[in-house]
Amino acid sequence: MDLAILGTRGIPARYGGFETFAEQLSTRLARRGHRVTVYCRQRHDAGSYRGVRLVYLPTLRHKYLDTVFHTFLCTLHLAVHRGEAALYCNAANAVFTPIARAAGIPVALNVDGVERRRKKWNALGRAWYRMSERLATWCPNAIVSDARSIARYYRERYGAETVFIPYGAEVGKAPTTDVLRSLGLEPGRYFLYVSRMEPENNALLVREAFERVETDMKLALVGDAPYAQDYIRRVKQTRDPRIVIPGAIYGLGYEELTSHCFGYIHATEVGGTHPALIEAMGRGALVLYLTTDENEEVAGGAGIGFKAPSLADTLRAALAMKEDDREALRGRAVERVRSGYSWEAVTCSYERLLEELATGKR
Repeated sequence: MDLAILGTRGIPARYGGFETFAEQLSTRLARRGHRVTVYCRQRHDAGSYRGVRLVYLPTLRHKYLDTVFHTFLCTLHLAVHRGEAALYCNAANAVFTPIARAAGIPVALNVDGVERRRKKWNALGRAWYRMSERLATWCPNAIVSDARSIARYYRERYGAETVFIPYGAEVGKAPTTDVLRSLGLEPGRYFLYVSRMEPENNALLVREAFERVETDMKLALVGDAPYAQDYIRRVKQTRDPRIVIPGAIYGLGYEELTSHCFGYIHATEVGGTHPALIEAMGRGALVLYLTTDENEEVAGGAGIGFKAPSLADTLRAALAMKEDDREALRGRAVERVRSGYSWEAVTCSYERLLEELATGKR
């Protein structure tokens, strides 16, 4: 098939979960013989990446216009150059899917989480996402949810059924520790937090909770965000020498960090299936997660849940656990990812959905 993926910043993945998703899905589909185009905002050093065609189009570097402006241009390009099916990412882009459909291109839309709940949006941004949720229920040919809790949300609020396809992750530890040691971290001697550093992801809460815990372990706060510099400044305002804040890390360095941490702290409030959570589980990390419906769904008894005010106590409890109990949780986390969050299974589900759209069966 001739397929397109729109609505992300592009590949190789250098930003967040949707970009990792686009890279993993597109390259796997390309290996299966499909012609795949991924629309990008930031230029890579070539017009293709691991068998995937890359199309670069401009954007407006603005907190509220970046995604929608770029996706609008991508949709116009797609309508001219056609294709057999398209996958849009992010509910905010629902408004553009009728353009693709009018050009004869069937569309699936991955809505992500309930984005209007993010603290970074002003009233206009929240209104756009509220409108986009409703548009997502009738503009595309198919709605995709990556968490059962999100599927339930769309069913109960809008009476709309979605196609449930989870996110994927690799299983197994990275064998190297070079990047780890360059950050002054020792295997098994640090807690790890990874996320875009935006208020609803609670990096500041994690830092402040860790500062109240007496331990010689370190804390690595990894991540960045293009429009949250004031918040990131607050996160970095610490004098605790145990805390390392290196910014965003991708590729092998990220794999090393998740593979060799003592524990991974997941404190994100909003979204569907969070990539960093299942990626840490797949690497065999001891997972401490904020107890939201979405996080509970992914962890499934393979981690330690906490409420925001009790994170410091949860960290102390994790440190005091018997090593056998910690290893049992780590093993359950790996098996949960292996059985329910395989990238190959995810690719099969999207391939089947897009084929049904392309052939008119859906």
